[in-house]
Amino acid sequence: MRYCFALDLKDDPALIADYERQHERIWPEIEATIRDAGITEMEIYRIGNRLFMIMETDTTFSFDAKSAADAANPVVQKWEALMWTYQQALPMAKPGEKWLIMDRIFKL
Repeated sequence: MRYCFALDLKDDPALIADYERQHERIWPEIEATIRDAGITEMEIYRIGNRLFMIMETDTTFSFDAKSAADAANPVVQKWEALMWTYQQALPMAKPGEKWLIMDRIFKL
């Protein structure tokens, strides 16, 4: 299954550059949690301070299971706290929401 998400970065060139550096080599523990959740591919794109993420999953993937595993993993919590120093919620996000799933409106 393919999912697409959006999120904003804080509009600060130095923070944006550091965010990109952080993603040149993510922590091995973070990559392992992504793969262990059934996420087979993940890409993040940026324009300005807007991020777009494409996530491909296998049949074992569950949003609920991933959320529960992440909440119980101190390394993931440390990574998420670090990422939040660069990120900001989209204007339509509810309190506590980060990456928002996008609706597909066209397919060729």
